Amino acid sequence: MRASYASDPERSRGRRHPQPAAPTRSEFQRDRDRIVHSTAFRRLVYKTQVFLNHEGDLYRTRLTHSLEVAQLGRSIARTLGLDEDLVEAIALAHDLGHTPFGHAGQDALNEALRGHGGFEHNLQSLRVVDALEQRYPDHDGLNLTFETREGVLKHCSPGNARKLEAQEPGGVARRFIEGTQPSLEAQLTNLADEIAYNAHDIDDGVRSGLLTIEQVRAVPLFARFVEAALAEHPTLSGRRLLFEAIRRMLSQQIYDVIDATRARLAHYAPQSADDVRQSPPMVCFSPAMREESRQLKSFLMRHLYRHPQVMAMTGKAQDVVRALVAAYLDRPREMPADFAQRPDLHRAVADYIAGMTDRFALREHARLTGAAAFEGL
Repeated sequence: MRASYASDPERSRGRRHPQPAAPTRSEFQRDRDRIVHSTAFRRLVYKTQVFLNHEGDLYRTRLTHSLEVAQLGRSIARTLGLDEDLVEAIALAHDLGHTPFGHAGQDALNEALRGHGGFEHNLQSLRVVDALEQRYPDHDGLNLTFETREGVLKHCSPGNARKLEAQEPGGVARRFIEGTQPSLEAQLTNLADEIAYNAHDIDDGVRSGLLTIEQVRAVPLFARFVEAALAEHPTLSGRRLLFEAIRRMLSQQIYDVIDATRARLAHYAPQSADDVRQSPPMVCFSPAMREESRQLKSFLMRHLYRHPQVMAMTGKAQDVVRALVAAYLDRPREMPADFAQRPDLHRAVADYIAGMTDRFALREHARLTGAAAFEGL
């Protein structure tokens, strides 16, 4: 049952291009379906999460990550009385603007476009659903509801917010100017994103051999659930122990979010989705879990994301993106005509590269430079 403070698809702020309602689906269900059928969504299967796509078949990609965020988000939304379909739509779309090679690609593209608007993946995700997808005869983009678009734009700099506000007065960037909050569904998806990547980066890190279970046991949050699993199953070891500890950690974090959010909802007592926007953030961890989550993120940053092997691959990936930017700026006709002929060449190059999968970017790099970025490819 949908709570009074949840987003109601029948009271949506609508689409930028008005359309009649669908006969069998809510507005948020319709958004989710449009995202799933988009080209950008399919590309996520070959986009890096932490480990480059060619490094192994079982590591998370942007697609599997997005599915995990959607699953976690729906589970929590159901308990809190929020709109599950809106949470799922935001979760499935939130990474559509990511470059190939994960954050390495984003950083390289942002650096290459300094002085020309830079690059930020949240802003690019909105750009994908608003303009870059070309599926309909009478408008660009997927024409999603305000509420889904609001959730996709998780972060936005003041400068970019002002630009978006000028293009769409009172639109999805207004909250960054006024300091108000997005819907509870958007807040939830943002936290579900954090829960998902912390858990699966432990899994992928151990699978890769860059981390060991014993190393991760130095993190109090993880250690607690390893010890609980061993207390119940003393002979458990290896991947079964890892999976059981992660499962218990995910469950506890979900319960913590539910309890902490319920407490804030009771305190601020919002009666509508509009009340939520005028209140402080309400979807949250408890203070204790927030600190434990921070410690886990800090551990992963030191021991996984900055591991020499990951950093070496990151450096090579950034070289690929820099070379692609330079090549396309020098020879725009190497891009498809609809990119090469745009008046803003730098933004066209950014859009084209950001839309690439890891393997297509590597193929383009080899074609344009004659060099293989990674041995064996």
